[in-house]
Amino acid sequence: MISGLVAGKLFGSVELRTDKAGKPFAVAKVLATSGEGETLIVNVIGFEPALCAALQALGEGEPVALAGGLTPRVWTDKQGNTRPALDMVAHRVLTAGDAGDGRRA
Repeated sequence: MISGLVAGKLFGSVELRTDKAGKPFAVAKVLATSGEGETLIVNVIGFEPALCAALQALGEGEPVALAGGLTPRVWTDKQGNTRPALDMVAHRVLTAGDAGDGRRA
């Protein structure tokens, strides 16, 4: 696993789920742009309550930055093209609300 920072926009809704032990966690997708201009899908999972709450407070398309462990992978689209993706176990989140625009996560 690689430690990294990903910044992008929330894609879709954040899902709050519960594991077998009854502990809640959040699952989200973030669209991030690589240095070459290619859009990457980052599949995010977070377990810490404050992180889950911050993600849940966001709407689709809102900017977000996440720090955590990254695992690179590839997937194949419907046209048969391979695409890069990242899986992230997030440990920290930064939202526009954290920057002082008046919203609270």
